Amino acid sequence: MKQLTRAEEQIIQILWDLEKAYVRDILDRLPKPKPAYNTVSTIVRILEKKGFVGYKSFGKAHEYYPLISKKEYRKSYFKRFLSNYFGNSYMALTSFFTKEQDLSLQELEEIKKLIDEKIDQKKK
Repeated sequence: MKQLTRAEEQIIQILWDLEKAYVRDILDRLPKPKPAYNTVSTIVRILEKKGFVGYKSFGKAHEYYPLISKKEYRKSYFKRFLSNYFGNSYMALTSFFTKEQDLSLQELEEIKKLIDEKIDQKKK
């Protein structure tokens, strides 16, 4: 799966929330200062060329919708992130979060509980 720019990710996030939208709908959801209509339209067309977005034509207007789910993209993005920043090591990732982030005791216990549940599932 191709990597997206920040602007492309911002647009696809809006499309995931709206499920389908015209460029004007997307523009309305963007924070100020808002980009030009043509800028948003161009980004949406790039997402379409990359295979992330499809559309239905209604005369000259196009209603856009995501072709890839947020879950699919998150999985691909995370694999790339893990590879690029942690050498595909879940241990390195876990070490980073437990040592470098100021996680609360409650957050650590919740993570431990999730891991313990997964270990129990694997043992069965």
